[in-house]
Amino acid sequence: MSNTNSPDSLHGVTLEKILIALERHYGWEELGRQVPIRCFQSNPSLSSSLKFLRKTPWARTKVEELYKETVRSSAGLNP
Repeated sequence: MSNTNSPDSLHGVTLEKILIALERHYGWEELGRQVPIRCFQSNPSLSSSLKFLRKTPWARTKVEELYKETVRSSAGLNP
């Protein structure tokens, strides 16, 4: 049985909610340092980042891992 309240679980958390929470927490500049991909570093926007991450599994995995790590270390991060 899985615990959907676990910070490791992404159940019910959309990629859009993850990006919004990370951008609020880090800002685009720091997010681009944490996950060095061009859509965060050059003229970043939510829509361009979502488009890229939906087509690029390795980048999406990095963003999801950063989100899970941030949730574990920062109780105030909300999607």
